[in-house]
Amino acid sequence: VQAASSEVSDHLSSKLLSKTHTRSAVNLPSRLSLLVFITFSVRSQDIRNTVGNIPMEWYKDYPHIGYDLEGKKIFKPIRNKDELDEFLDKMENPDYWRTVQDKMTGADIRLSDEQVDLVHRLQQGKFGDVNFNEYEPAIDFFSNEVMIHPVTNRPQDKRSFIPSLIEKEKVGKLVHAIKMGWIKPRRPKETTPQYYDLWAKEDPNSILGRHKMHVPAPKMKLPGHEESYNPPPEYLLSEEERLAWEQQDPEYRKLSFLPQKFACLRAVPAYSRFIHEQFERCLDLYLCPRQRKMRVNVNPEDLIPKLPKPKDLQPFPTTQSLVYRGHSSLVRSISISPSGQWLVSGSDDCTVRFWEVSTARCLKTVEVGGAVKGVAWNPNPSICLVAVSYDDTVVLLNPGLGDRLVCTATDQLISSYEEPEEVMDQSVQWAVAEGEGHEQGHRLILKHPKAVRQVTWHGKGDYLACVMPDNGSSLQVVIHQVSKRRTQNPFRKNKGLVQCVSFHPIRPYFFVATQRYVRVYNLIKQELTKKLMANCKWISSMAIHPGGDNVICGSYDCRLAWFDLDLSTKPYKVLRHHKKALRSVAYHRHYPLFASGSDDGSVIVCHGMVYNDLLQNPLIVPVKVLKGHTITHDLGVLDVTFHPTQPWVFSSGADGTVRLFT
Repeated sequence: VQAASSEVSDHLSSKLLSKTHTRSAVNLPSRLSLLVFITFSVRSQDIRNTVGNIPMEWYKDYPHIGYDLEGKKIFKPIRNKDELDEFLDKMENPDYWRTVQDKMTGADIRLSDEQVDLVHRLQQGKFGDVNFNEYEPAIDFFSNEVMIHPVTNRPQDKRSFIPSLIEKEKVGKLVHAIKMGWIKPRRPKETTPQYYDLWAKEDPNSILGRHKMHVPAPKMKLPGHEESYNPPPEYLLSEEERLAWEQQDPEYRKLSFLPQKFACLRAVPAYSRFIHEQFERCLDLYLCPRQRKMRVNVNPEDLIPKLPKPKDLQPFPTTQSLVYRGHSSLVRSISISPSGQWLVSGSDDCTVRFWEVSTARCLKTVEVGGAVKGVAWNPNPSICLVAVSYDDTVVLLNPGLGDRLVCTATDQLISSYEEPEEVMDQSVQWAVAEGEGHEQGHRLILKHPKAVRQVTWHGKGDYLACVMPDNGSSLQVVIHQVSKRRTQNPFRKNKGLVQCVSFHPIRPYFFVATQRYVRVYNLIKQELTKKLMANCKWISSMAIHPGGDNVICGSYDCRLAWFDLDLSTKPYKVLRHHKKALRSVAYHRHYPLFASGSDDGSVIVCHGMVYNDLLQNPLIVPVKVLKGHTITHDLGVLDVTFHPTQPWVFSSGADGTVRLFT
């Protein structure tokens, strides 16, 4: 390169000096400077790294990156740019995107338009050369036409006529190997088919046994008169029977189809469930066990758990003693006074009735402005108050029954309230009843923003919890303090649709049941303590054991789940005694009894003994099915509650009656 550059400079200088007679002397310095620039550019641009095809990582720890043609070190360019400088260069330098680093020299090279275009073409999978046409027509050199003049007309050589000596030697060796038996000729393929005996190694006794144990496929049931296209009239269903058949679950139906009558066989349409039934038949055939299993002789009585006899678990309610009649519509809720002398019931006929328990006499009827959804008698014996919920209103009633001193003290407690100086904004409006309502027993009226479904008291009798189910709202549960007339929303956000709530009988815990879970909150720490999984589709009701360590939940899918809070968050026992949805569950305050009411019109009383020994599990024994309510509009028993001192159970039903079982 050095020699070439000196030659270029000599040639240019001789050219310039030869033309000085035609040029003025003034232009001579500029020509010389041009010559010097060209020579410098030729030398400076040709920095070539001569290290060869080696990994450039070897020079990572050195200040130079290789050697040029003269053997001098090529030093790395000083790169002291941090990420901020790199970013500014990216934003300000318009040629940043076309600048690449040469790994051999470490210098930054700006790609020309032709090089950028080449890169783009290669990225798109095109040819590098722009002018190359990949779709040129192919030239068929050897066409199918026989030409006059051959492509090659070379005469055949001499060795194509003489036998090859090398091949003769190879054939001789193969003949010698065959004679010696080293190479054996291939046998001709046998065309006869081969058969294998699959059962050749099997024990003959097992084959006989398998034939003996063979079970033929179950035969389909032959069609009867009801499947005829022209059945006798007694097989055809009436309108009521047809409606009842449609409402039944498919597994409970006696017939899987409706018998129909047609004038002639031509009028019979195609059977819509033909493919379904044939598919189920195929499933039956291939899933049917075709081998007889050896039957284990087990005494059936050994499989039944050893439970005590119901006679040993007395007392518990067995017979219907009294029927409390008077409501004209279904009785949704009942509650009993702490003394056990009075009973209150709320009905859809917009009335609340107070009954004497021992005589079934209605002592008082209070009319309210809507269908009553819930009633709850204050559990504190020193306060005579009943909470009644209808629509979006909760009314606190003083029935005026029992001890007059208690009733007077209750009125004095409500009237002695003094309003605070600072009035707080509350979601519920408190109002004192006046006029005719006050004479009927109304004392306080609480207006809620939504319809109230359930009311329940705290054990001390000052706090009242109300449930307003609404899936899209955070205001589903409110807790009222009667003495201070204050309302609070304990939850900033409700998880799911709240079904019912309950206070713990002893500890400061609050139970909230949604559709599938029961959450237990600590009211002092204000945190979630436990989350119980009910393993059912929709919880309807909940009751807490007086000891506080066990909970029962009833659900609309006919299940009753018993939770042992010390044991697990999953049910300890799931009882499926009812055939329809459970509406209400209740514990007895003193006896080891609990009851459940269902839409099948029955109340099932169970013995549920909880032991003080933590190692012993609760004993659950169903003892009695109590019937008496008639099913009305597919609804049976709507609420159950126990007498506070006696082993008696009260139930309210859709037939408008309240019944006492003793």
